Amino acid sequence: MRPLTEHEIRDCLVNVDEAERQQVGLPHDYLLLDWDHLDFLAWRDPRFRSRAYLIAEQGDRTVGIALRAADGASSARSAVCNICHTMQPGDHVTLFTARKPAPAETSIGTYMCADLSCHENVRLAAPLAPGEIRGSVDRRIDGTTHRAEGFLARVIEL
Repeated sequence: MRPLTEHEIRDCLVNVDEAERQQVGLPHDYLLLDWDHLDFLAWRDPRFRSRAYLIAEQGDRTVGIALRAADGASSARSAVCNICHTMQPGDHVTLFTARKPAPAETSIGTYMCADLSCHENVRLAAPLAPGEIRGSVDRRIDGTTHRAEGFLARVIEL
């Protein structure tokens, strides 16, 4: 992913109004992000915990959406994130919804890691099973990127 300035991050959000755009809280580690190793950028707003953001490159442009986390905790013992496909304890997966850009009045949701760490989860060095090759990790990374970009595309109807 190419490096983005604070202004570019705010401007690429397509489903927020101007007041919401000015309230976007950047990730705490924004200045330390290793952009060369990011397939997409996702984070929870440090000031408003129910808000989150997902930004990815769609073709030759960068597009982002604002997300809302569902209230309450899950009573499930475990759950699977729809983006990275990792099994998590139930309270580590949250329903995030995104409203479609105007004039649509609908929202789309998906279950994601509550801390939006999908990008890191697929890169964790798990012990290799007998006969397992590194290619499986690369496929997980590609799949996670594809699913994140697909969710973003469904919201903005690309």
